[in-house]
Amino acid sequence: MRTKLLSLGGVAIAGGGGLLAGAQTWVSFMLDGTHELVEVTGHAANAALSPVAIALVAAALALTIAGPIFRRVLGALVALLGVGMIALTANVIASPLGAVSGRITELTGIAGGASTNMVVWSQLSVWAWVSLAAGVLAVLLGLVIIVLGGRWVAGGRKYDTAGAAAAPAGGTDRISDWDALSDGDDPTADIR
Repeated sequence: MRTKLLSLGGVAIAGGGGLLAGAQTWVSFMLDGTHELVEVTGHAANAALSPVAIALVAAALALTIAGPIFRRVLGALVALLGVGMIALTANVIASPLGAVSGRITELTGIAGGASTNMVVWSQLSVWAWVSLAAGVLAVLLGLVIIVLGGRWVAGGRKYDTAGAAAAPAGGTDRISDWDALSDGDDPTADIR
């Protein structure tokens, strides 16, 4: 039970951490001839970060009610989403100015590689590394879910379809009693 709670919480934290990190400034730069500091958020640097992080949060929610087989499928999905978050973040970390070249072109009117020559100062913030860590956490937890997810306790009778379909051996159940009342019959008439 403890592994389940830690895994589900960790996946939700990885998704939430990715969303939070993406909303923060990742790349700051200053152009030649200006003293204006331009800041670009993670979501602006790579728009695909938001859907990946949201999908991680949704996977954490789906894992709360998933059966043993579907848990493993969701574990693989969580691991793949983590790999995606790592790849998207690594692109920005590897080339911060390349990731914000669209914004530089917007400000200078110069396109291509020459636009980055206009930058006199740039800085990558720690939030990009937070996003990378969230992706690594998602990959690790996805692997844990694949291996251990089949052993977790099921969601309970509320989500069990086999128990809901069968009527009790004694005759009626609550649903049939309500149906009898709706038809104008007294379900307690035979009890005496």
